[in-house]
Amino acid sequence: MSANDELPWIIPALALIADAVRNDVPVLGHCLGGQLMARAFGGEVRTAPVTEIGWGEVAVADNAVAREWMGAIEAFESFHWHGETFSIPPGGTRVLENAHCANQAFALGRHFGMQCHVEMTPEMIAEWVRGGAAEIAQSRDSPGVQAPDEIERDVERRTAALHAVADRIYDRWCEGLSRGS
Repeated sequence: MSANDELPWIIPALALIADAVRNDVPVLGHCLGGQLMARAFGGEVRTAPVTEIGWGEVAVADNAVAREWMGAIEAFESFHWHGETFSIPPGGTRVLENAHCANQAFALGRHFGMQCHVEMTPEMIAEWVRGGAAEIAQSRDSPGVQAPDEIERDVERRTAALHAVADRIYDRWCEGLSRGS
């Protein structure tokens, strides 16, 4: 699925994101959600130079906004499943990057859009590998695509480490939520 698809819910989703921002409601998105955010904020979604499926290192960009969002984290192993990427929208700042996809995450004020997946569980990964077997097989020529056995190798340890990163991002995002009536 693409943020550029002509599906009946894409335009309303973009409008909902834009409306949330206008009303100062923080928005957070993973993968397709990050792509929708980028589009809603004036960025573009396009085919990525490298399809990424599986685990890969993501680095924290060298800027003050990235350090504010990520704290002491400099790099981590994240989960990926995408063939598209977004541009950093006007006013946004790159927060995460890697060798295959320069724009792994951006921040725009209290809003945080990701291309990578920090929300994964072992069960989700097993389901995605089963359901996406044909896509993995079709994409095996990409240097960013791993075999199913590698994707599922040491998945408990990998997801536990990933959840520590997710906790940092979600905690930082929650700081932007209103505590009003």
